[in-house]
Amino acid sequence: MSSSHAVPGPSPIAETAPLSLCALEPRVPADRLVAEMVPPPRFDSVRFDTYVPDSNQPSQVEAVEVLSDFAAGLGGAHASGDGKRKWFGRKASAAPGTPRGVYLDGGYGVGKTHLLASLWHATPAAPSLKAFGTFVELTNLVGALGFQQTVQTLSGHRLLCIDEFELDDPGDTVLVSSLLSRLVEAGVALAATSNTLPGKLGEGRFASADFLREIQGLASHFRPLRIDGEDYRHRGLPDAPPPFSQEQVTRAAYATEGASLDDFPALLDHLARVHPSRYGALTDGLRAVCLTEVQPVPDQSTALRLVVLADRLYDREVPVLAAGLPFDRLFSEEMLNGGYRKKYFRAISRLTALARDAKGLVAQ
Repeated sequence: MSSSHAVPGPSPIAETAPLSLCALEPRVPADRLVAEMVPPPRFDSVRFDTYVPDSNQPSQVEAVEVLSDFAAGLGGAHASGDGKRKWFGRKASAAPGTPRGVYLDGGYGVGKTHLLASLWHATPAAPSLKAFGTFVELTNLVGALGFQQTVQTLSGHRLLCIDEFELDDPGDTVLVSSLLSRLVEAGVALAATSNTLPGKLGEGRFASADFLREIQGLASHFRPLRIDGEDYRHRGLPDAPPPFSQEQVTRAAYATEGASLDDFPALLDHLARVHPSRYGALTDGLRAVCLTEVQPVPDQSTALRLVVLADRLYDREVPVLAAGLPFDRLFSEEMLNGGYRKKYFRAISRLTALARDAKGLVAQ
């Protein structure tokens, strides 16, 4: 379910030294947070017909069909909480209790974000009437605008898509659940994916029961849509390339216009000084990230910040060239067996994909 894209190759030595992410402390105004609630660059061109279902997983084919119908049903007038206007477009108003949202229930790498972005693209409404963002981005929006202003800003939307709904922070879960309740009353359709709760260690199990329980009164508004399968980023693909030498990474950083070059431990320290809501802005204009001295992440707080950065880099298709430890050894066994294990495995999967993308940066 990935799309091919051009990776910047080696070029003559840059006239200036590569930039350092550690030197950047971006400020993000609230209006930018609203304007950027669209699918990220990696998912600009995805559509239902570019999703490649695993032939061994019929649930993936079914998901495309159900979501296509759901999108088509959102083409009519905006619904209202009193049910007087149409909810599913050409169809009659939804009966009481009819789900007004879908929850994509599956493990990491089965293409949930691809499908969620495809739903956004397929919904027949102007981009200004559709919103797409991660749970973290939505909580950041509430923090920037305030609860009531966020309700007012999003209430006129046809659809709100929330990727990676966080179930591991009770306070944020209650906040967003309250927000979604207000938006449902205003007639906004919802679609979401989520992670698993802390302590739920079975990678093969799915999160719908946790999701529906944690959002409490909103549960009746969601139809769970299970998507089975393995991580597509590794389906039939070669293993991630081994790390390059520090000299190779440094040379590639100087030879690639728009590349950054940072010592990995220093970058981790810097992330602690930049709010995660700004990590997207931190990567503005980057064509590649080059890292030296990659080593194990020292603690869980640092690890969770790295997960957010990995997500932003993956969304923006920024190749990552690294020297040091392979990415599958970033997180300790304790982390990989703990409550946030799904996040860490997703980060490994995404960084591995970006490492493959970066191979062309190194002169052979």
